[in-house]
Amino acid sequence: MHYKGLLFDFDGTLLDTNELIMETFYHVLSPKFPGKYKKEDMAQFIGPSLKETFTAIDPQNAETLIKEYITWNRTHHDELVSEFDGVVEVLEQLKRAGLKLAIVSTKRREAILTGLHVLGVEELFDVIISNDEVEHTKPHPEPILLALQELGLQKHEVIMIGDNYHDIEGGQNAGVHTAGVAWSLKGAAFLEALHPTYMLYHMRDLYQITGVEAYAQNDTL
Repeated sequence: MHYKGLLFDFDGTLLDTNELIMETFYHVLSPKFPGKYKKEDMAQFIGPSLKETFTAIDPQNAETLIKEYITWNRTHHDELVSEFDGVVEVLEQLKRAGLKLAIVSTKRREAILTGLHVLGVEELFDVIISNDEVEHTKPHPEPILLALQELGLQKHEVIMIGDNYHDIEGGQNAGVHTAGVAWSLKGAAFLEALHPTYMLYHMRDLYQITGVEAYAQNDTL
């Protein structure tokens, strides 16, 4: 396949925010629901939008919980996040090779921009689709189809890449190829069961999949 664009989820795919997200949920929920949640229970909330999660937990107080989450998360963001191995290197190579890059995330746009700044890759992305731009988040196809529209690409020219079922099912619902990342907190087996087009065991696997492997190797000589 000759791909022209890559659509990336953000949290858990490019930026390791797992600890930040789990700590934030625990900080917000443990005082309000004493004894109901353990720290490890917070992993179940990674992936959906804050509105979905807090509405399911406490619909009457969802907006208040969202505000508390955003405040704590913003304060502790930079100290609790890190780059997954090879992310920046590979993104830079893919961009040099001429691929269009997009973020398609359930996060707020402000939070995505903060994370991109931490990685130092803001200028590499042509399009950012956050939950601020859409009515329906992944796995609904809307955000992926919007990214295609803004990139000016066709379905067969892109891959949706992510660490959770929202990303794989969202890509499948939109009719594009998909890739799961084996470094997902959910584990490789969880994603493989969703039958993505590809599984990435390292970001560098994208070199071969996109056909820019030779370019990347020559560029580092």
